[in-house]
Amino acid sequence: MPGDVAPPARRAAIDRIWFDPSPTARAARAVLAPLAMAYGTVAAVRSEMYDRRMLPTFEPAVPTVSVGNLTVGGTGKTPIAAWLVAKLTDRGQRPGLVLRAYGDGDEAAVHRMLNPTVPIVTDADRVAGIARAAADGCDVAVLDDAFQHRRVRRVVDCVLVSADSWRAVRWLLPAGPWREPLGSLRRASMVIITRKAATDADVTAVRSAVAAAAPGIPVAIASLVPDALRTLDGEERPLASLRGSRVRAIAGIGWPPAFFAQLASAGADVDAVPYPDHHRYSAADVTRIRRYPSSDTIAVCTLKDAVKLGGLWPREAEPLWYVSQRVEFDVGVESVLAALDTIRRIRPVSNRFPPSFTTES
Repeated sequence: MPGDVAPPARRAAIDRIWFDPSPTARAARAVLAPLAMAYGTVAAVRSEMYDRRMLPTFEPAVPTVSVGNLTVGGTGKTPIAAWLVAKLTDRGQRPGLVLRAYGDGDEAAVHRMLNPTVPIVTDADRVAGIARAAADGCDVAVLDDAFQHRRVRRVVDCVLVSADSWRAVRWLLPAGPWREPLGSLRRASMVIITRKAATDADVTAVRSAVAAAAPGIPVAIASLVPDALRTLDGEERPLASLRGSRVRAIAGIGWPPAFFAQLASAGADVDAVPYPDHHRYSAADVTRIRRYPSSDTIAVCTLKDAVKLGGLWPREAEPLWYVSQRVEFDVGVESVLAALDTIRRIRPVSNRFPPSFTTES
């Protein structure tokens, strides 16, 4: 159950419209339906124009792997992108991460913690960002959140679909969180179904829907497993230590309920405090968060939130713990690794990337 810290009004309003099954929320979605239809029409026309090469696409300076989704956040792009970067590094390549220019810089900060030796470029212009990564010595670029960014041709197009939010309303923006309909997966190289706390039945339902919408596209299933509890100062304790503890759980991510469910599965008594994705925390937020219901309450957040809250958290206060997500593939890891190996075959290290082998998506 949510705690006594009220989420921001915008978050609460969006959640009610997008996910609430109540008659009021259904009515709000119905009101927004014409806008959702208009949005879908514009997106479809834009996609068709790219398919017909009426809109220009650009050959990147180095081969590119895209990690994206069909919804507004909440699918695990950051841990999956970090995993792909680590595997490319293991294969002897020099990957660089190219991110959109988010104002709060949280994703770049998280990636620097997960892959501290990997160059990270933040640029609203992905073509320019890839060129900067190449100039920094990278021979492959990983684009975080780029499925809809079709100006850049890519070799591998991974699209993530969350099983945790699958039962939620599947309306297009602004009536729901979907950027594109499920059928858009047909232009992907592969689909990775992610889950944090989703049931096997939910995963099966997603897999069936993906197979029907995009037949022939390889599908992998990856669990995002909560790792140990850590602080930004380097303290560490096992996740199991939360069993029986009262936890104030803070999550400013795309789908907070999945994170809260993970902590509950670890045996914590969860006092949930959701915030909007990419929320800019303030000192007032920290004050509200720390109004604990009991003196033995433990503050736990995601890594994405820790990098923003850490500088605001009082040094004399109790620790702020975070939980990062470890990627474990249940099905299809061979397909993912084979796709990464394709990049080496297309462009061996120190050779020029041959344009004739690229694929437009």
